[in-house]
Amino acid sequence: MLARLWQRDARHEGVMRINIYLLRLLYGLMFFMLGQTTWTEILTHQGQWAPNDAVAWTVWTAFATLAGLGILRPVRMLPIILLEILYKVMWLSIVAYPLWKRGALAGSPAESTTYAFLGVLLAIIAVPWGYIARTYFTWPSKTKPA
Repeated sequence: MLARLWQRDARHEGVMRINIYLLRLLYGLMFFMLGQTTWTEILTHQGQWAPNDAVAWTVWTAFATLAGLGILRPVRMLPIILLEILYKVMWLSIVAYPLWKRGALAGSPAESTTYAFLGVLLAIIAVPWGYIARTYFTWPSKTKPA
């Protein structure tokens, strides 16, 4: 049974089953946990929105909602996982790391976000990087017309 986890799955463009299961776990967490928070905020907000707050909440809500498609089509929705990895690693690099380096992270407003964003390691592990390289970073092969 465990050996099957490391087999490539033809139904998912040859991505290993372990990656598919981990991706579905990520999409499920985003859809249910993030979606519950963001949809609640959107649907229960009172008064007029501050424009930048509205942008943030609607982007996060769209992100969580699209993760629902990822549960069904984990490989096709990989770009949202790449987006998650990119923005979290960037934030950790430009906000959390400088604070940590100065000894100012503990007790700062950024501390809780830092701990939440360290979960990006699961996304980094879940991504089928070979598939990403083949799909997004190689030139399409020329095929001969039939």
